[in-house]
Amino acid sequence: MSSDADEAHLQRLANMVNERVEALGPKAARAATPAQMLAVVALSLAEDLDASERRRERFEAQTRQVVGTAIRRIDQRLDADAELAQQIET
Repeated sequence: MSSDADEAHLQRLANMVNERVEALGPKAARAATPAQMLAVVALSLAEDLDASERRRERFEAQTRQVVGTAIRRIDQRLDADAELAQQIET
């Protein structure tokens, strides 16, 4: 198999997969084929990715809300300051 990815990066990913296979335990190794074990690991990794994506989406939504609130408060303050400056001028 060949890849354009950095070898160290690929090794780190392979280690992650190997750790997950090992975490299934010896009973799984005896009862399942290597392909079945890799399928279970792939599903687990996909589930982790999905959960991470949902956390990222929640974080982005919260960030947008906080930034939006800050912008509205700044706009309100600028409007109030402009109104006060206009009252002082007249």
